[in-house]
Amino acid sequence: MGLLTIGTFAKASRLSPKALRLYDELGLLPPARVDPVTGYRLYAPEQLDRARLVAWLRRLGMPLARIQHVCTLDAAAAAQEVRAFWAQVEADTAARRDLAAFLVDHLSRKDPAMTPITRPLEIRYAALSDTGLVRESNQDTAYAGSRLLAVADGFGAGGAAAGAAAVDVLKRLETDNVPAGSLLNALEDAVEQAGRAVRGVAGAGLSSQEVGTTLTAMLWTGSQLALVHIGDSRAYLLRAGELFRITHDHTVVQSMVDEGRLSPEEAVSHPQRSLLIRALSGDAEVTPDMRLHDARQGDRYLLCSDGLSSVVPDEEIHRALAAIGDPEQAVRELIALANRSGGPDNVSCVVADVMELRSGH
Repeated sequence: MGLLTIGTFAKASRLSPKALRLYDELGLLPPARVDPVTGYRLYAPEQLDRARLVAWLRRLGMPLARIQHVCTLDAAAAAQEVRAFWAQVEADTAARRDLAAFLVDHLSRKDPAMTPITRPLEIRYAALSDTGLVRESNQDTAYAGSRLLAVADGFGAGGAAAGAAAVDVLKRLETDNVPAGSLLNALEDAVEQAGRAVRGVAGAGLSSQEVGTTLTAMLWTGSQLALVHIGDSRAYLLRAGELFRITHDHTVVQSMVDEGRLSPEEAVSHPQRSLLIRALSGDAEVTPDMRLHDARQGDRYLLCSDGLSSVVPDEEIHRALAAIGDPEQAVRELIALANRSGGPDNVSCVVADVMELRSGH
């Protein structure tokens, strides 16, 4: 078979002539020959496989620069690159879905400042972090205050500094008087500033791959708790005797569970169970999960790093939270449970109880 005209090649490859001209200019899909008189582009039949791959990748929404890279790889490496790209697309979609849910929830509510609260509430809290039994240093940060609860699990050479920097930024929300109507913007700004703080740590002589942290935090608004979450630290709610996990792990393994390619039981022992697809790092900005939770008297919240959740089953966490009344004793028992299970990682816990405001406060 001889060379194909651009029209014939476009039809066979399902790429428009306009797209083919652009890909020629970019060096992504140059024609086999350009007629010196007419300037017509002519393509070889053996170029169809590459052209069809480009068309498929464009339908996935892959940027042209990344398509150029994929086209230089062998089949196995190209497949891995497509898999990685799609995992990121799904993570971004999940983030937008959570943000949409937050907005619907946020806009559907009346301003709490305009609604009289019959029973003023407060939180009683405790935070504790432990190195564990294997690691030489502690890269976790745990914080609890009258308005902010936070856990960050740093990773890489600058992990401890990254986690501390992210939580330090959020601590400013403790003293800021955030109106209910500005809650979303305040949280978004705080996470952006936390990301910049982490990238600042990365700029201090470390590569971007060496610095990162998870971040799970809740901001107390008087009648609600606003949740911000990135990574695989977790938040749980104990309500009316039942334990609910209210965060979703941003890990490769969790995405495989979501897609039905892995069972929850298989995920527990998967060798890549700690591989994150979303975190605050030196690489780029990320979109956090954000939600609002109506607080009820008697609720108990737990924030923890994966040093607890990866080694202590939810049933044991449930038992400890339900059995121990004092938050300080509860965090000590949870960390003891992790260490009795081998303590392979740093472990951090924050426990907060929602209770009626005591007289005199």
